[in-house]
This record gives sequence, structure tokens and C-alpha cells, in this order.
Amino acid sequence: MHGENSKEMKTEINPQETKRAFAFGMWMTAPMPMVTLVKTMDVRRLLKHSKKSGIKFNTLMCWCIGKAAVQTEEMYLLPENGKLYRYDQMAVNVVVRNCKGGICSCDIPFSDNLQQFNRDYLALTAQAAETCQSSFLEGCMIVGTSAMIQTELDCIVNQYTEKFLNPMVMWGKYRKGLFKTTLSVSFQFHHVQMDGGDAARFLERLQRTILTAGQ
Repeated sequence: MHGENSKEMKTEINPQETKRAFAFGMWMTAPMPMVTLVKTMDVRRLLKHSKKSGIKFNTLMCWCIGKAAVQTEEMYLLPENGKLYRYDQMAVNVVVRNCKGGICSCDIPFSDNLQQFNRDYLALTAQAAETCQSSFLEGCMIVGTSAMIQTELDCIVNQYTEKFLNPMVMWGKYRKGLFKTTLSVSFQFHHVQMDGGDAARFLERLQRTILTAGQ
């Protein structure tokens, strides 16, 4: 989706020279190539870290998603217009409610430094909310997110659109129990980009990142 004007940040690659060759042949022209996996995450420590640090829970979730994504080789790949590209940089997209009651799209550059990521998150989302203007980081691999915290959700299956083939992580409101706090996380991805096993490993990596955030 993003990156059409920044060739130095992405490179077209020959699918036949990658381990995605079979998937590219099978799913590139499929009418419904998106796959959704759902995993219940333990987010008790992340919520505790949010309260201790003052960083919003959703900001921490986005940072954990970015941190898990940069450790996942397949996350840097994306099919676009019948071709396969490899990106060099990662960003996390968030949906922002603006001052007019609508929504804007906002790309946050990923930084391994949580404080830097938080500063960028706060500045860019505030700007989007105030100006009602979306902002995009052209050339970055974008991991989409959507947090629907109005209610607890068991599963989210996103719409499929050829305008956005990027991976998407979605969640609702966390569930608080006596001994743990859980969150159902839905992960949608293009089958050319990765297989189910790759996606499952990403979710496991995300869970580990959530459990160790703040340590």
C-alpha cells in the first residue's frame, strides 16, 4: 500500500528466488487471499507497566507489535500490484478519532526505544486529531492496527480490500480477572506474505514481547 514514492526503502524481488514462490503462485491472484488468526494474550504485565509508566495501554500494544514485527522476516514482504517487494523500515499505523468526529489514519515510525516511540505516537496522533489530516510514511512497511476498546471482543475479521494488503492487528477491550488480564488479538495477513505457521510464530513472539515489556 505505502511506499510507492520511496524506492530506496523497498526493493522489488523475484518471488521465484524466495521461499514465497509457491505461495505467490497460489495466492497472488486469489479473490480472497487474506487469512485471520486469533490468539488470547496475557496482558496483565503490560497493563501494570502502563499504569506505572503513564504510557497508554494501546501505545504499548502498538510498540510491542512493532517490536515483534521487526523480528519477523516475513513482515518485511508485501505483494503489490502483482509483484513482491521487500521493505527496509517498519511503521505501525493507528486509527485516530479526529475533532470532527471522523477518523484519520496515522503512521508511527517504529523505534526500539519505547520512549521515542511514545513521543512520536503522542505527537502524530494529536496532530491528526487536531488537523483531521491523515499522515503516511511512504516507503515503510506498515503494520495496521485497530483498537475497538468500547467492548470486549472474541474475534475480529477485517474487510478485504485490494487497497490495503498490509498485515493488520486488531483488538477490543481487555478482560480483567482475579489473577490475569487477557486480550483477544486478531491478526490478518496476506497468504503470499506468510503462511499460517509464520503468523502463529509472530503471535507467539508478540505474546513474549508483551510479557517482557518494561523489563
